[in-house]
Amino acid sequence: MAAINDETSFPQKNACFTLKGIWDFEHVERDVPDVSKLGPNDVIVAPKSTGICGSDMHFVNHGNIGGRYITSPMVPGHESAGLIYAVGSNVKNLKKGDRVAVEPGQACIACDICKSGRYHLCDNVVFASSPPYDGTLASFYTTRADLCYKLADNVSLDEGAAIEPLAVAVHALRAVAQLPPHKNVIVFGAGPVGLMCMTVAKAFSSRRIIGVDVSKPRLDFAKSFAATDIYQSPPMEKDEDRMAYARRVANDMSKQLGIDLISGQESIDYVFDCTGMEVCIAAGIMLTKTSGTFVQVGLGNTFITMPINEMTERELTVKGSQRYGPGDYQLSMDLVAKGKIHLKELITHRYSFKDARLAFEAMKNGAGYDGKAPIKCIITGPEV
Repeated sequence: MAAINDETSFPQKNACFTLKGIWDFEHVERDVPDVSKLGPNDVIVAPKSTGICGSDMHFVNHGNIGGRYITSPMVPGHESAGLIYAVGSNVKNLKKGDRVAVEPGQACIACDICKSGRYHLCDNVVFASSPPYDGTLASFYTTRADLCYKLADNVSLDEGAAIEPLAVAVHALRAVAQLPPHKNVIVFGAGPVGLMCMTVAKAFSSRRIIGVDVSKPRLDFAKSFAATDIYQSPPMEKDEDRMAYARRVANDMSKQLGIDLISGQESIDYVFDCTGMEVCIAAGIMLTKTSGTFVQVGLGNTFITMPINEMTERELTVKGSQRYGPGDYQLSMDLVAKGKIHLKELITHRYSFKDARLAFEAMKNGAGYDGKAPIKCIITGPEV
């Protein structure tokens, strides 16, 4: 079941794995991109490794995210690395056969936001695998050359695909939180992005990193991977109010882990929520020290209840983090290439392109072909 990548050959046909609706997949063949019509600053990539993201699963399970609905067959996938197949006439830094990680969001580079240097917030971004735009689970993917980053010789294509969620964490900790060294950090959620936030905090020399989740196996992995301490959230009691539950969790964490609430040597300087869950957000705000910083990374319900008095009375800095922006991909690449972050440990399961559906089922069911819970599933490129 574990597939092997062909890192040297290019496809002869354009095989695509499409999503037509909720759990409605189809393998189809489309036209091979016409190289003669390639834009001067564009490249065609042959994807060889693609990871499954939480947003991919949301489209598979629900058919939409927010206001974006699947109305026609769409190619999923945006965590990707592959080989350069063709380059436009103006492209000088890439050539056919180069191994690259692909940043999947193409901003318009013309609006005021883009010109201000915050292209990741562009309202006109063309993002892979976000309707109506196709993603990377296909033989070919066309994008701008500046969004392709050469992989170091010691970085695999699978690791290249995992650069995308790593860049999410790098952006949250570097650009948004501006996390300095020797600080105490809590990360809610031990899924792929949460784990990435923990390992980036470790690479940034955080003093203490506490991982929080409901899953003991994920927490055990987090402990061995990057966290210095872990906490397994208890179940809610019958008829327990959500905010009362959040307060109970915050107080229990303080007692079990020796966390100083409000202030002190063991208080929490930075909290990152990667779950999007109301109770985690509330508990996280309660655990953030006076004048500390809370960053929302994970997406959840559009409207939630928050302990607003905690925010105002202690002057917390509360920020949102959106994907990745200038410099995040390159820093992520450097951290991996220099051995500061080890992505191979996160890649637990690999599936062939023809078995792509099984990869999505593994993520849904929480068990791969070996019966173990997947952390990051990789789907290899179409057979050549």
